[in-house]
Amino acid sequence: MRPSQFNLRVPLAERDEEFLLNTLTDAQLVVSADVAALLDRLAAGEFIGAPSATSDEIEALDLLAENGFLVANHEEDQQALDRFLSGVKSDTTELNVTLLTTLQCNFACDYCFQGDHGDYNKFAEKMTLATAERAAEWMTRELDRIHPERLVLTFFGGEPLLNLPVMYLIAERMWEATQARGVEMYVNIITNGLLLTEEVVDRMRPFGLNGVKITLDGDRDTHNRMRPLRGGQGTFDRILENIRAVADRCPISIGGNFDERSVDSYPALLAFLKEQAFADKLVKVNFKPIFRTDEVKPSSVPAPGSDSERGRSLLSAPDGRRLIPLTPVGSGAQSLKGSCFTAAGEGGGTACDACGVLDDKMTFLRHETKRLGFPTHDGVHNGPCHVHMSHAHTIGPDGSLYPCPGFTGQLALSTGHIDDRLEARRENARERFLRLSPWKECGDCAFIPVCAGGCVAASYSQLGDMNTPTCHKQSMQSAVISLAHDAVSAVA
Repeated sequence: MRPSQFNLRVPLAERDEEFLLNTLTDAQLVVSADVAALLDRLAAGEFIGAPSATSDEIEALDLLAENGFLVANHEEDQQALDRFLSGVKSDTTELNVTLLTTLQCNFACDYCFQGDHGDYNKFAEKMTLATAERAAEWMTRELDRIHPERLVLTFFGGEPLLNLPVMYLIAERMWEATQARGVEMYVNIITNGLLLTEEVVDRMRPFGLNGVKITLDGDRDTHNRMRPLRGGQGTFDRILENIRAVADRCPISIGGNFDERSVDSYPALLAFLKEQAFADKLVKVNFKPIFRTDEVKPSSVPAPGSDSERGRSLLSAPDGRRLIPLTPVGSGAQSLKGSCFTAAGEGGGTACDACGVLDDKMTFLRHETKRLGFPTHDGVHNGPCHVHMSHAHTIGPDGSLYPCPGFTGQLALSTGHIDDRLEARRENARERFLRLSPWKECGDCAFIPVCAGGCVAASYSQLGDMNTPTCHKQSMQSAVISLAHDAVSAVA
C-alpha cells in the first residue's frame, strides 16, 4: 500500500495532530501524529503489516484505506481518477441549463467591454419569445432523453432582467414540464440587482426560484465607480434598496469582482452588510479577482491539440510542463464576446461564476467573510466545472448551445442548437469539447479532482488552447489550511 496522490495534509502542531483530505473521495480526517507517521513510512516504501504491525496500526491502516488515503499503487489512483471524471461527464442526475435572455446590459462597468458602452446594446442579441418557446421545447426533449432527477435552470446575461417576458415564459413552461415528469426544478437568477423587485421575485417563486445572486463591487463609493450607469450615476443605493425589499422572499447571494484598486474596500463592504437587517438571510458571500494588465498576450488560435502557437505567455513548471500564469487577460486578449461573466474579454479579466481565478487577496477576503459569519465558498472544491459535463448546457439568445457561458457568442465554439439542426461546425466543436482533458498536463497534482485543470474559457481566451491548464494551486493550498482549521473547530 502507498499514500494516494490525492492526499493533502495540514499539520496541527498545537494539537499534535494532522488534518487529512483526499480530494478524490472527499474524505476528511483529523488523525494523531502516530497515524500521520504511518503515512510517512509508507511513502518511504516501508512495508507495514502482519506480523510486525500492532493491532492499532492495522486498524489505522484499514481506516485510511477505506477512505481512499491508501491505494495499492499509482495505477489504482489513476484508474479511480478516470472513473471519477468519466462519471462527472456522463452523470444524468442533473440537467443543468444556463440561459442567456439577452447580451444587453444596463450597466457601464469600467472593466467590461460590453454593457451600456457606445452602441453595444444597439446590436447585442436579445432572445425572442419564439426562440424562448423553442428553448423550452428543447429542454423538455432533454428531460425525456436523459430522465434526470432535477433540472437546474439559471437565467443569466448580459442582464437577464432586461428580458422579463422570456424569463417568465421559460420558467413557466419548464415548471409545467418538470412537474408532469416528477422532476425537481431549481431556478437561479444572476443579476446586477438594479431591476430586481418584489414583483419579479413573486412571479418566479411558484416556478422553483432557488436563489438570486447580486454583484456588489466593494463599498458604496468603490461600487459606484466600478459599476455605474452610462451617465455615471451610482447604482449601490438602488441595489441595496432592492435587496432589502426581496430578502424575505428568496435566498440572496452576494458576489463581487475586485482588482488591485478596489480590494481594500471589501472589508468595509462586509462590515456594512453585517449591519443590515438582511445579513442573516444571505446564503453566500463570495468575491473573485479581475486583473488589469497587458503582461499576457494570447497567440493565434492553434489547431486542437497543437503546441505550436503557445509561446511566451506560458510558464514552465519544474518538470517542464507549461501552464498559463494566473495574472491576466490584458486588452490584447481574445474577447469572450458573449455572457457577462462578470468581467470578460477585452479590458477585463477572467472572473466568472463557475470557476474563480484566485490569488492572495482572495484568501484574505475569504477569511474576512468567514470571520464576520457569512457563508462563503471554501476555496477548495472548485470543479470539475460544467464544461466537463455532458448534460450541462448554455443557451445563447439565438438558440445556439455552448458548453459554458464563457463561450457564448462565439459560433465557432457552439456545440449545437435548440432546433437540433445538424451542422458540421457545431458537431466538430462538440467533439472538441468532449475530448478536453487539460488535467493531463497537471501531472500528479492532488487538486485534479477539484480543479480538472482550471477554467477552460480562460485558457481559450488567453491562448486559444483549451487544453492548457490554468493553475491556481497556491491559493487552493491556502484554502486547504483554512478548511483544516474549520474542521477542527467544528469538532472541538
